[in-house]
Amino acid sequence: MVSYLLKKSYLIKNLKEVNFKDLWGDHGIFTTMWIFGKPQKILFFEKHINNLILSLNKYGIKKKFLKKDIIKLINLNLSKNKNYNHLLRVAVNKNLISVSLRKRLNPKSNFDLKLKYINREKPQFKNLKYKKILKYLSKIDNSKSDIGLINNNKVLETGTSNLLFIKNNKIHTQTKGYYKGITLKFFKTKIKKIIKKEILVNSLKDYEEILLIGSGKGVASVKTIQQIGWKRKSLNQYRIFSKYYRSAINNCNIHRY
Repeated sequence: MVSYLLKKSYLIKNLKEVNFKDLWGDHGIFTTMWIFGKPQKILFFEKHINNLILSLNKYGIKKKFLKKDIIKLINLNLSKNKNYNHLLRVAVNKNLISVSLRKRLNPKSNFDLKLKYINREKPQFKNLKYKKILKYLSKIDNSKSDIGLINNNKVLETGTSNLLFIKNNKIHTQTKGYYKGITLKFFKTKIKKIIKKEILVNSLKDYEEILLIGSGKGVASVKTIQQIGWKRKSLNQYRIFSKYYRSAINNCNIHRY
């Protein structure tokens, strides 16, 4: 069970607070950001918010000054006296804006990926059709494991993160059928050559490293996929990616209210 530091919902038309709804399963979009430290920093904040607004427009959810309203509600629910290490989630449908905070769990070194055959609706968007995924995630320790989503025998992403696959120090990502997250986009500005390739379940044995990339996990190295007997053979690229990620953390600006 997820433990929330806060969870609030507001009417999109006038920002009046109402009973909290997580909005899972609705027609809408969400984004998850890492908020950390005191004074607080929110990693890739502007990119997350801009991407949220862009996706909402494509989903037909529009309102004048919506970006400004969302930032106002975020700021309303943050405390300048709190030392954060939390995941800030903003979810929006045509009626509500929901804001929640839950503790961020650091991935353990013995991280295991569990493969599940799940076809996510409109995966190019961070949409709210996540109930089937959440059903699985609620049953595992998210600091030790995640679910790898499989469709048509292709490994697409996890329940929380993007995936990168490393072979002979070459970095591969799936061709399509998954959401390209803000953290992944950051790494694409640092790692110039990421090869798009169909990653099939039966090809996983060929890869020495598998990395999870996202707001919740940061950079995590998969140690095992016990279902198929896969074991990590290297940490070379994990160390490189971690160095870039630490640099982004160090350069992140203090969040201004």
